[in-house]
Amino acid sequence: MRIVMMTAGSRGDVAPYTGLGAGLVRAGHEVTLAAHGVFEPLVAGSGVRFRPLPVDPRAELHSARGRRLHDARTGAGKLVRLASMARGAVDAMTADLVEAAREGEVLLVGGALGPLGHALAEGLSVPSLGLHLQPLHPTGEFPAPVLGTRSLGAVGNRLGGRVVTATVELLFSDAVRSLRRYGIRPAGRSRQPARPVLHGYSELVVPRPRDWPAELEVAGYWWPHETGRLPREVEDFLAAGPPPVFVGLGSATVPDPERVSREVVTALRAAKVRGIVQRGWAGLAAGDDDILTVGEVPHSLLFPRTAAVVHHAGAGTTGAVLRAGVPTVPVPVQFDAAFWASRLTVLGTAPGAVPLRRLTSANLAAALRRATRDDVHRERARALADRLAAEDGVAPVLAALDRLSR
Repeated sequence: MRIVMMTAGSRGDVAPYTGLGAGLVRAGHEVTLAAHGVFEPLVAGSGVRFRPLPVDPRAELHSARGRRLHDARTGAGKLVRLASMARGAVDAMTADLVEAAREGEVLLVGGALGPLGHALAEGLSVPSLGLHLQPLHPTGEFPAPVLGTRSLGAVGNRLGGRVVTATVELLFSDAVRSLRRYGIRPAGRSRQPARPVLHGYSELVVPRPRDWPAELEVAGYWWPHETGRLPREVEDFLAAGPPPVFVGLGSATVPDPERVSREVVTALRAAKVRGIVQRGWAGLAAGDDDILTVGEVPHSLLFPRTAAVVHHAGAGTTGAVLRAGVPTVPVPVQFDAAFWASRLTVLGTAPGAVPLRRLTSANLAAALRRATRDDVHRERARALADRLAAEDGVAPVLAALDRLSR
Protein backbone atom coordinates (compact mmCIF):
# COMPACT_ATOMS: atom_id res chain seq x y z
CA MET A 1 0.00 0.00 0.00
CA ARG A 2 1.29 3.47 -0.87
CA ILE A 3 0.97 5.52 2.29
CA VAL A 4 1.52 9.26 2.60
CA MET A 5 1.95 10.64 6.10
CA MET A 6 1.78 14.40 6.55
CA THR A 7 2.54 16.63 9.49
CA ALA A 8 3.78 20.11 10.35
CA GLY A 9 5.23 21.90 13.34
CA SER A 10 8.34 21.45 15.45
CA ARG A 11 10.70 18.49 15.65
CA GLY A 12 8.44 16.84 18.23
CA ASP A 13 5.56 17.01 15.75
CA VAL A 14 7.63 15.09 13.18
CA ALA A 15 9.98 12.65 14.92
CA PRO A 16 7.34 10.13 16.14
CA TYR A 17 6.14 9.62 12.57
CA THR A 18 9.63 8.56 11.49
CA GLY A 19 9.43 5.58 13.84
CA LEU A 20 5.87 4.78 12.86
CA GLY A 21 6.81 5.06 9.20
CA ALA A 22 9.75 2.70 9.69
CA GLY A 23 7.40 0.19 11.28
CA LEU A 24 4.99 0.43 8.36
CA VAL A 25 7.88 -0.06 5.92
CA ARG A 26 8.93 -3.23 7.77
CA ALA A 27 5.36 -4.47 7.36
CA GLY A 28 5.68 -4.13 3.58
CA HIS A 29 4.15 -0.73 2.89
CA GLU A 30 5.63 2.08 0.78
CA VAL A 31 5.69 5.13 3.02
CA THR A 32 6.31 8.81 2.26
CA LEU A 33 6.52 11.44 4.99
CA ALA A 34 5.59 14.99 4.02
CA ALA A 35 7.05 17.44 6.53
CA HIS A 36 9.12 20.63 6.68
CA GLY A 37 12.30 20.22 4.64
CA VAL A 38 14.57 20.93 7.63
CA PHE A 39 13.55 17.58 9.12
CA GLU A 40 14.61 15.38 6.19
CA PRO A 41 17.66 14.02 8.12
CA LEU A 42 15.27 12.40 10.62
CA VAL A 43 14.21 9.72 8.13
CA ALA A 44 17.77 8.70 7.14
CA GLY A 45 18.10 4.93 7.20
CA SER A 46 14.43 4.33 8.04
CA GLY A 47 13.25 3.26 4.58
CA VAL A 48 10.73 6.11 4.64
CA ARG A 49 10.71 8.45 1.64
CA PHE A 50 10.61 12.17 2.31
CA ARG A 51 8.58 14.91 0.64
CA PRO A 52 9.85 18.34 1.77
CA LEU A 53 7.37 21.04 2.68
CA PRO A 54 8.25 24.76 2.81
CA VAL A 55 8.46 26.87 5.99
CA ASP A 56 11.18 26.59 8.63
CA PRO A 57 9.35 26.34 11.99
CA ARG A 58 12.43 27.37 13.94
CA ALA A 59 12.72 30.58 11.93
CA GLU A 60 9.01 31.21 12.43
CA LEU A 61 9.30 30.91 16.21
CA HIS A 62 12.29 33.27 16.24
CA SER A 63 10.50 35.83 14.08
CA ALA A 64 8.80 38.87 15.58
CA ARG A 65 5.44 37.09 15.38
CA GLY A 66 6.86 34.00 17.02
CA ARG A 67 8.44 35.93 19.88
CA ARG A 68 5.08 37.56 20.62
CA LEU A 69 3.74 34.15 21.65
CA HIS A 70 5.51 34.68 24.98
CA ASP A 71 3.51 37.85 25.59
CA ALA A 72 0.27 35.89 25.98
CA ARG A 73 -0.28 34.76 29.56
CA THR A 74 -3.13 32.30 28.99
CA GLY A 75 -3.52 29.19 26.87
CA ALA A 76 -6.36 30.80 24.95
CA GLY A 77 -4.24 33.86 24.22
CA LYS A 78 -1.37 31.74 22.93
CA LEU A 79 -3.79 29.74 20.77
CA VAL A 80 -5.10 32.90 19.09
CA ARG A 81 -1.57 34.17 18.40
CA LEU A 82 -0.48 30.76 17.12
CA ALA A 83 -3.47 30.55 14.78
CA SER A 84 -2.61 33.96 13.34
CA MET A 85 1.01 32.95 12.80
CA ALA A 86 0.17 29.52 11.37
CA ARG A 87 -2.35 30.69 8.78
CA GLY A 88 0.33 31.96 6.40
CA ALA A 89 2.40 28.81 6.88
CA VAL A 90 -0.57 26.62 5.94
CA ASP A 91 -1.16 28.62 2.77
CA ALA A 92 2.52 28.24 1.82
CA MET A 93 2.39 24.45 2.24
CA THR A 94 -0.89 23.71 0.46
CA ALA A 95 0.48 23.21 -3.07
CA ASP A 96 3.17 20.80 -1.87
CA LEU A 97 0.68 18.90 0.28
CA VAL A 98 -1.60 18.47 -2.73
CA GLU A 99 1.29 17.11 -4.77
CA ALA A 100 2.26 14.70 -2.00
CA ALA A 101 -1.31 13.54 -1.40
CA ARG A 102 -1.79 12.60 -5.05
CA GLU A 103 0.87 9.90 -4.60
CA GLY A 104 -0.95 8.06 -1.81
CA GLU A 105 -3.50 5.28 -1.70
CA VAL A 106 -4.19 6.29 1.90
CA LEU A 107 -3.35 9.45 3.84
CA LEU A 108 -2.21 9.39 7.45
CA VAL A 109 -2.78 12.90 8.76
CA GLY A 110 -0.92 14.37 11.73
CA GLY A 111 -3.06 16.39 14.12
CA ALA A 112 -1.34 19.62 13.12
CA LEU A 113 -2.73 19.30 9.57
CA GLY A 114 -6.02 17.55 10.38
CA PRO A 115 -8.70 19.56 8.54
CA LEU A 116 -6.60 20.11 5.41
CA GLY A 117 -5.29 16.56 5.21
CA HIS A 118 -8.71 15.00 5.57
CA ALA A 119 -10.17 17.44 3.02
CA LEU A 120 -7.47 16.33 0.59
CA ALA A 121 -8.37 12.68 1.16
CA GLU A 122 -12.06 13.35 0.59
CA GLY A 123 -11.40 15.33 -2.56
CA LEU A 124 -9.08 12.65 -3.94
CA SER A 125 -11.45 9.81 -2.90
CA VAL A 126 -8.83 8.02 -0.82
CA PRO A 127 -9.24 6.88 2.81
CA SER A 128 -7.54 8.69 5.65
CA LEU A 129 -6.62 8.12 9.28
CA GLY A 130 -5.85 10.79 11.85
CA LEU A 131 -2.59 10.41 13.76
CA HIS A 132 -2.61 12.60 16.86
CA LEU A 133 0.17 13.09 19.39
CA GLN A 134 -2.15 14.83 21.87
CA PRO A 135 -5.76 14.16 22.97
CA LEU A 136 -7.30 16.85 20.76
CA HIS A 137 -10.92 15.66 20.72
CA PRO A 138 -13.21 17.37 23.25
CA THR A 139 -13.84 15.48 26.49
CA GLY A 140 -15.40 16.28 29.82
CA GLU A 141 -12.67 14.47 31.72
CA PHE A 142 -9.95 17.12 31.34
CA PRO A 143 -9.53 20.54 29.69
CA ALA A 144 -8.16 20.89 26.17
CA PRO A 145 -4.36 20.47 26.53
CA VAL A 146 -3.56 23.81 24.89
CA LEU A 147 -5.80 25.68 27.36
CA GLY A 148 -3.94 24.70 30.51
CA THR A 149 -4.65 22.26 33.32
CA ARG A 150 -7.43 23.96 35.30
CA SER A 151 -10.57 21.86 35.01
CA LEU A 152 -13.80 23.71 34.25
CA GLY A 153 -15.98 20.71 35.04
CA ALA A 154 -17.30 18.23 32.52
CA VAL A 155 -19.40 20.75 30.59
CA GLY A 156 -16.76 23.49 30.64
CA ASN A 157 -13.97 21.12 29.62
CA ARG A 158 -16.00 19.81 26.71
CA LEU A 159 -16.96 23.32 25.63
CA GLY A 160 -13.33 24.45 25.76
CA GLY A 161 -12.35 21.48 23.61
CA ARG A 162 -14.99 22.42 21.04
CA VAL A 163 -13.71 25.99 20.95
CA VAL A 164 -10.21 24.72 20.22
CA THR A 165 -11.53 22.41 17.49
CA ALA A 166 -13.51 25.25 15.92
CA THR A 167 -10.42 27.49 16.02
CA VAL A 168 -8.38 24.87 14.19
CA GLU A 169 -11.12 24.39 11.58
CA LEU A 170 -11.19 28.14 11.03
CA LEU A 171 -7.40 28.24 10.67
CA PHE A 172 -7.60 25.81 7.75
CA SER A 173 -10.77 27.15 6.13
CA ASP A 174 -9.03 29.26 3.48
CA ALA A 175 -6.62 26.45 2.60
CA VAL A 176 -9.48 23.95 2.28
CA ARG A 177 -11.38 26.31 -0.01
CA SER A 178 -8.24 26.85 -2.08
CA LEU A 179 -8.16 23.14 -2.99
CA ARG A 180 -10.63 23.93 -5.77
CA ARG A 181 -7.76 25.61 -7.62
CA TYR A 182 -6.14 22.18 -7.86
CA GLY A 183 -9.29 20.45 -9.08
CA ILE A 184 -10.03 18.99 -5.65
CA ARG A 185 -13.54 19.35 -4.24
CA PRO A 186 -13.88 17.90 -0.73
CA ALA A 187 -17.28 17.02 0.66
CA GLY A 188 -19.09 19.61 2.73
CA ARG A 189 -18.66 19.35 6.46
CA SER A 190 -22.20 18.03 7.00
CA ARG A 191 -21.46 15.09 4.69
CA GLN A 192 -18.14 14.09 6.25
CA PRO A 193 -18.09 10.63 7.86
CA ALA A 194 -16.64 9.98 11.31
CA ARG A 195 -12.86 9.84 10.94
CA PRO A 196 -10.80 7.14 12.65
CA VAL A 197 -8.05 8.68 14.77
CA LEU A 198 -5.16 6.89 16.45
CA HIS A 199 -3.22 8.58 19.24
CA GLY A 200 0.53 8.09 19.56
CA TYR A 201 0.85 7.88 23.33
CA SER A 202 0.07 5.23 25.94
CA GLU A 203 -3.09 4.77 27.99
CA LEU A 204 -0.72 4.26 30.90
CA VAL A 205 0.10 7.96 30.56
CA VAL A 206 -3.27 9.39 29.50
CA PRO A 207 -6.20 6.98 29.91
CA ARG A 208 -8.67 7.05 27.02
CA PRO A 209 -11.61 9.32 27.96
CA ARG A 210 -14.79 7.34 28.51
CA ASP A 211 -16.89 9.90 26.62
CA TRP A 212 -14.90 9.60 23.37
CA PRO A 213 -16.63 8.04 20.34
CA ALA A 214 -15.56 4.57 19.23
CA GLU A 215 -13.48 5.77 16.26
CA LEU A 216 -10.93 7.43 18.60
CA GLU A 217 -8.24 4.95 19.68
CA VAL A 218 -5.13 5.24 21.84
CA ALA A 219 -2.47 3.22 20.02
CA GLY A 220 0.64 3.59 22.16
CA TYR A 221 3.85 5.51 21.57
CA TRP A 222 5.47 5.77 18.16
CA TRP A 223 9.13 5.93 19.12
CA PRO A 224 11.25 8.08 16.78
CA HIS A 225 13.64 6.44 14.36
CA GLU A 226 17.10 7.17 15.77
CA THR A 227 20.45 5.89 14.58
CA GLY A 228 24.11 6.55 15.23
CA ARG A 229 26.08 7.02 18.40
CA LEU A 230 26.53 9.65 21.04
CA PRO A 231 29.27 12.16 20.17
CA ARG A 232 32.69 11.30 21.60
CA GLU A 233 32.66 14.40 23.81
CA VAL A 234 29.40 13.18 25.39
CA GLU A 235 30.76 9.67 25.95
CA ASP A 236 33.90 11.12 27.55
CA PHE A 237 31.83 13.38 29.79
CA LEU A 238 29.60 10.49 30.90
CA ALA A 239 32.64 8.40 31.73
CA ALA A 240 34.29 11.17 33.74
CA GLY A 241 31.88 11.16 36.68
CA PRO A 242 28.45 10.25 38.06
CA PRO A 243 25.37 10.35 35.80
CA PRO A 244 24.61 13.98 34.91
CA VAL A 245 21.32 15.83 34.67
CA PHE A 246 20.24 16.61 31.11
CA VAL A 247 18.74 20.07 30.55
CA GLY A 248 17.10 20.93 27.23
CA LEU A 249 14.07 22.84 26.05
CA GLY A 250 13.91 21.14 22.66
CA SER A 251 12.01 23.18 20.09
CA ALA A 252 10.71 25.69 22.62
CA THR A 253 12.05 29.24 22.50
CA VAL A 254 12.52 31.59 25.45
CA PRO A 255 12.48 35.39 25.64
CA ASP A 256 15.86 35.66 27.39
CA PRO A 257 18.20 32.70 26.69
CA GLU A 258 21.09 34.25 28.62
CA ARG A 259 19.02 34.57 31.81
CA VAL A 260 17.64 31.05 31.54
CA SER A 261 21.14 29.68 30.94
CA ARG A 262 22.45 31.44 34.05
CA GLU A 263 19.60 30.11 36.19
CA VAL A 264 20.20 26.58 34.90
CA VAL A 265 23.94 26.65 35.61
CA THR A 266 23.39 28.05 39.10
CA ALA A 267 20.71 25.45 39.82
CA LEU A 268 22.89 22.54 38.70
CA ARG A 269 25.71 23.66 40.95
CA ALA A 270 23.42 24.35 43.88
CA ALA A 271 22.00 20.84 43.54
CA LYS A 272 25.57 19.49 43.32
CA VAL A 273 25.02 17.59 40.09
CA ARG A 274 26.85 17.55 36.78
CA GLY A 275 24.93 18.70 33.73
CA ILE A 276 24.58 18.29 29.99
CA VAL A 277 22.85 21.36 28.52
CA GLN A 278 21.38 21.17 25.03
CA ARG A 279 21.37 24.38 23.01
CA GLY A 280 18.08 23.57 21.28
CA TRP A 281 15.91 26.21 19.67
CA ALA A 282 16.12 28.29 22.84
CA GLY A 283 19.88 28.80 22.37
CA LEU A 284 20.91 27.72 25.86
CA ALA A 285 24.63 27.68 26.63
CA ALA A 286 26.79 26.69 29.56
CA GLY A 287 30.29 25.41 29.84
CA ASP A 288 32.79 24.36 32.46
CA ASP A 289 34.36 21.18 33.75
CA ASP A 290 31.10 20.04 35.35
CA ILE A 291 28.69 21.17 32.59
CA LEU A 292 28.79 20.23 28.91
CA THR A 293 26.90 22.11 26.17
CA VAL A 294 25.76 19.98 23.22
CA GLY A 295 23.72 20.19 20.05
CA GLU A 296 21.28 17.52 18.87
CA VAL A 297 21.78 14.13 20.53
CA PRO A 298 19.67 10.95 20.32
CA HIS A 299 17.37 10.97 23.34
CA SER A 300 17.02 7.20 23.34
CA LEU A 301 20.79 6.80 23.79
CA LEU A 302 21.45 9.59 26.29
CA PHE A 303 18.42 9.82 28.59
CA PRO A 304 18.77 6.33 30.16
CA ARG A 305 22.29 7.28 31.29
CA THR A 306 21.25 10.43 33.14
CA ALA A 307 20.28 11.10 36.74
CA ALA A 308 17.27 13.15 35.63
CA VAL A 309 15.99 15.10 32.64
CA VAL A 310 14.88 18.74 32.70
CA HIS A 311 12.78 19.47 29.60
CA HIS A 312 10.05 21.63 28.08
CA ALA A 313 7.38 18.93 28.41
CA GLY A 314 6.57 18.65 24.75
CA ALA A 315 4.69 15.49 23.82
CA GLY A 316 7.70 13.89 22.13
CA THR A 317 10.25 14.63 24.85
CA THR A 318 7.77 13.56 27.52
CA GLY A 319 7.50 10.19 25.80
CA ALA A 320 11.30 9.93 25.49
CA VAL A 321 11.79 10.56 29.22
CA LEU A 322 9.15 7.99 30.15
CA ARG A 323 10.77 5.47 27.83
CA ALA A 324 14.14 6.07 29.48
CA GLY A 325 12.80 5.38 32.96
CA VAL A 326 14.47 8.32 34.68
CA PRO A 327 13.06 11.08 36.91
CA THR A 328 12.16 14.35 35.29
CA VAL A 329 11.66 18.04 36.03
CA PRO A 330 9.28 19.52 33.44
CA VAL A 331 9.67 23.21 32.60
CA PRO A 332 6.51 23.86 30.55
CA VAL A 333 6.83 26.79 28.18
CA GLN A 334 3.62 26.94 26.13
CA PHE A 335 0.88 25.13 24.21
CA ASP A 336 0.25 21.59 25.54
CA ALA A 337 3.35 21.48 27.78
CA ALA A 338 1.50 22.17 31.04
CA PHE A 339 -0.80 19.22 30.27
CA TRP A 340 2.11 16.78 29.87
CA ALA A 341 3.91 18.23 32.89
CA SER A 342 0.82 17.59 35.00
CA ARG A 343 0.67 13.99 33.77
CA LEU A 344 4.30 13.42 34.77
CA THR A 345 3.57 14.78 38.23
CA VAL A 346 0.45 12.62 38.65
CA LEU A 347 2.40 9.55 37.53
CA GLY A 348 5.02 10.28 40.19
CA THR A 349 7.98 10.42 37.79
CA ALA A 350 8.37 14.16 38.45
CA PRO A 351 8.36 16.00 41.80
CA GLY A 352 6.42 18.84 40.16
CA ALA A 353 6.69 21.34 37.35
CA VAL A 354 8.78 24.53 37.24
CA PRO A 355 7.03 26.68 34.62
CA LEU A 356 9.30 28.94 32.59
CA ARG A 357 7.68 32.08 34.01
CA ARG A 358 8.62 30.95 37.53
CA LEU A 359 12.01 29.49 36.67
CA THR A 360 14.68 30.58 39.13
CA SER A 361 17.85 28.82 40.16
CA ALA A 362 16.37 28.23 43.62
CA ASN A 363 13.15 26.66 42.31
CA LEU A 364 14.98 24.49 39.80
CA ALA A 365 17.64 23.40 42.30
CA ALA A 366 14.97 22.35 44.80
CA ALA A 367 13.19 20.29 42.14
CA LEU A 368 16.47 18.72 41.04
CA ARG A 369 17.30 17.65 44.59
CA ARG A 370 13.92 15.94 44.91
CA ALA A 371 14.16 14.31 41.49
CA THR A 372 17.68 12.93 41.99
CA ARG A 373 17.63 12.09 45.71
CA ASP A 374 14.10 10.80 46.30
CA ASP A 375 14.17 7.19 45.15
CA VAL A 376 10.41 7.04 44.70
CA HIS A 377 10.57 9.11 41.48
CA ARG A 378 13.20 6.84 39.95
CA GLU A 379 11.36 3.70 41.02
CA ARG A 380 8.09 4.87 39.50
CA ALA A 381 9.84 5.99 36.32
CA ARG A 382 11.57 2.62 35.95
CA ALA A 383 8.39 0.64 36.58
CA LEU A 384 6.44 2.67 34.02
CA ALA A 385 9.23 2.36 31.45
CA ASP A 386 9.12 -1.44 31.81
CA ARG A 387 5.38 -1.44 31.09
CA LEU A 388 5.77 0.92 28.11
CA ALA A 389 8.44 -1.35 26.65
CA ALA A 390 5.83 -4.11 26.36
CA GLU A 391 3.53 -1.98 24.18
CA ASP A 392 3.54 -1.83 20.38
CA GLY A 393 2.14 1.43 19.05
CA VAL A 394 2.58 0.41 15.40
CA ALA A 395 0.33 -2.67 15.57
CA PRO A 396 -2.96 -0.72 16.00
CA VAL A 397 -2.07 1.46 12.98
CA LEU A 398 -1.44 -1.65 10.88
CA ALA A 399 -4.77 -3.07 12.03
CA ALA A 400 -6.55 0.17 11.10
CA LEU A 401 -4.93 0.13 7.67
CA ASP A 402 -6.08 -3.46 7.20
CA ARG A 403 -9.65 -2.43 7.99
CA LEU A 404 -9.44 0.38 5.44
CA SER A 405 -8.28 -2.00 2.69
CA ARG A 406 -11.19 -4.40 3.05
